[in-house]
Amino acid sequence: MKLSSQLVVSSLAVFVLSACSGSASQRRQAQDDFEYLNTPPMKEWQSLPGAEPKFYTNYVIPQGDFAGGIGNQVDIRPPQQILELIPGARVDRSNGDVTLWLLDRDEANKVWQTAETLLDERNISVREQNDSRIETEWVTWVSEDEDAPLSARYELSRFEANGRQALKLSLIDWRQGSEQLPVSLTNKERYSALMSNLVAARYDLDIRLEAERKASELVKHIPISMGTDRSGLPVIIARAPYDVLWARLPKLLPEMGFKIEERNQSQGTVKAKYVEPNDEFWAEVGVKPIELKSITYTFLFGDLGNRTSINVTDPEGKPVEEQLLKDMVPVLAAMASKHQ
Repeated sequence: MKLSSQLVVSSLAVFVLSACSGSASQRRQAQDDFEYLNTPPMKEWQSLPGAEPKFYTNYVIPQGDFAGGIGNQVDIRPPQQILELIPGARVDRSNGDVTLWLLDRDEANKVWQTAETLLDERNISVREQNDSRIETEWVTWVSEDEDAPLSARYELSRFEANGRQALKLSLIDWRQGSEQLPVSLTNKERYSALMSNLVAARYDLDIRLEAERKASELVKHIPISMGTDRSGLPVIIARAPYDVLWARLPKLLPEMGFKIEERNQSQGTVKAKYVEPNDEFWAEVGVKPIELKSITYTFLFGDLGNRTSINVTDPEGKPVEEQLLKDMVPVLAAMASKHQ
């Protein structure tokens, strides 16, 4: 599925992949026929003369005027789920609308600004806008699950209730192809959730970029020295939390001549092949070359709270000599401080 005006949403984990073949309508509908629609109307039970009928309430069919689709009007696709990517936010879904409840005004301002950024980046036109309300022009969705391009207009509003800040997203107009139709609850629920997830994903991107920036600033001032692990074996010690150091590894190791082949953050391992840099590199960093073979090494990173241990093993899983670790210390320190 994609959104026109360059609104690319393939990176979101919010779409249901269509594993079945057939037309768009077949992907939305049950595969069986709709013969049940021809079921004769129910008749009142007629007891035999003199018989005393007994009825069990377990099987009483509820009475009432129930509205809803039947037959090919029933959409069998799983409902869209709201991505919980905004820390501290509580999601409320009612009548197809999505409301984000936030703890304070600053957080609400950030989400509101994120929504404005998203609209601007994706060239989504705005029909009306003030400090607490945005009404968009038509946003077109193209999906394999739909028979024709769909277009929707949205309203984003913000307000305060019960001491909390709220942002509400509503789908207010609906169009299939060139025909404007009433907004159904099914479409409202599905495509309001989809737009909400775009805002949440853009907010999450800003958070991750800011975290990377802070990690990059912290890692520039990391003292690196030799030390010992809990077993008394020699290791390199970086005086920085594990997550902070890990964020810079994709830059630090390649600058030292290591081409990263595999990374596993949960296990704290990085496999990288060493290719010795040229003499110009060693002259620039001002340290002597490392005497390493051009083979694949495994870096082992240990989380020690406010510090991180670093060990290195060869392809057979044997730790490299202590002297090689000592030789790496000034190189790591030079790379960490290179961009100060």
